[in-house]
Amino acid sequence: MKTKSIKKDKVNIVTLGCSKNLVDSEEILTQLRGNGIKVTHEAKKDGANIVIINTCGFIDNAKQESIDTILRYVDAKENGEVDKVYVTGCLSQRYKDELEVEIPAVDAFFGTRDLPMLLKKFKVNYKQELVGERIITTANHYAYLKIAEGCDRPCSFCAIPLMRGKHVSKPIDEIIKEAKNLAKNGTKELLLIAQDLTYYGLDIYKKRNLADLLRNLSDVEGIEWIRLHYAFPAGFPMDVLDVMAERPNICNYLDMPLQHGSTRMLKLMRRGITREKTEDLIYKIREKVPGIALRTTLIAGHAGETEDDFEDMVDFVEQSRFERLGIFTYSHEEQTHAYGMDDNVPTEVKQERANIVMELQEQISFQKNQDKIGQHLKVLIDRKESGNYVGRTEFDSPEVDNEVLIEAKDTYLRIGDFVNVQITDATEFDLYGKV
Repeated sequence: MKTKSIKKDKVNIVTLGCSKNLVDSEEILTQLRGNGIKVTHEAKKDGANIVIINTCGFIDNAKQESIDTILRYVDAKENGEVDKVYVTGCLSQRYKDELEVEIPAVDAFFGTRDLPMLLKKFKVNYKQELVGERIITTANHYAYLKIAEGCDRPCSFCAIPLMRGKHVSKPIDEIIKEAKNLAKNGTKELLLIAQDLTYYGLDIYKKRNLADLLRNLSDVEGIEWIRLHYAFPAGFPMDVLDVMAERPNICNYLDMPLQHGSTRMLKLMRRGITREKTEDLIYKIREKVPGIALRTTLIAGHAGETEDDFEDMVDFVEQSRFERLGIFTYSHEEQTHAYGMDDNVPTEVKQERANIVMELQEQISFQKNQDKIGQHLKVLIDRKESGNYVGRTEFDSPEVDNEVLIEAKDTYLRIGDFVNVQITDATEFDLYGKV
């Protein structure tokens, strides 16, 4: 029989899902550590007796990974390896009642905005004085910076508003304070994230205020790159492009999930835009910011998608020639608008369609990378691995985009430094170069 540990509590935070979840975990980490509690993030073996699992509930695969992780730690609890298991995040927000019934061994479930309640389990309170100060879990030289929470968009397929609530912008002064603290601790690259960057400011400033925020952020000393993630195409604030063109430390990079290339499907998805308007926006973006890298995300097999719709999407990808592209297979999510439609595309057809798009994108990416051979590019060194230094250009975000490999033999580089690299070779998703 297990005896209760008399050691001081030590907490391990496990993060699943997207970069927005990672920022939430970093905030939990900061608050716990600020209250004198021993805490680690994603530790493999550290003797932690309490585990906090920050879950994802976006699509079926993510939900299953979250469930599997919870069950793994519940087993560890039953085997006496940990004392308590707490679950927070999107899955917990969306399915709290069901989870409490199905997995009663979990000590408590919390939603996406329940951090003060979670802290009370450790007999501590939320420290307002820690707002703007965040312990990051990424490499020191880059950090995600969340500028808003929630989403007001009515997209047919998306359950994010159910889990994250309505759009709430973070005030500019609070964001700048956080950016300055990050820069002071060695961060050189800020990756701006939100469910929808382009909606920033509408709730608190009564106007789309992303351009003003970018001007303020680009003035923060020590920040050399600012990268924009998750822009919505309908109502895109064009003044953002002016700031991007005039400020050298704002990367020529834009992550704008477009979801489809068929006007009929965009209407079914409730995206508020047509293919023609999307193509016009892409043209204007590339015209205002020459050389910009556009990253997008698409969905294959949404309820109601026909073969003709899919052919439209393939043609759209071929014509648009995105620098970066990812594609998901559609997940039929309860409580979303599309859940009332017939999920009529078989799973294997969804996957086949996604594969076709990615094969096309591989060809486009290969051609675009071949054009970079011989160019000199500014590269941020992320890590050393398998005899190579691995870095990124301003056109690449961590973990999802291309990398630059530099042979480490006879070369010494510091992680987190910028270096000028001549590109000597290229594959579909990697560049090779020398300093």
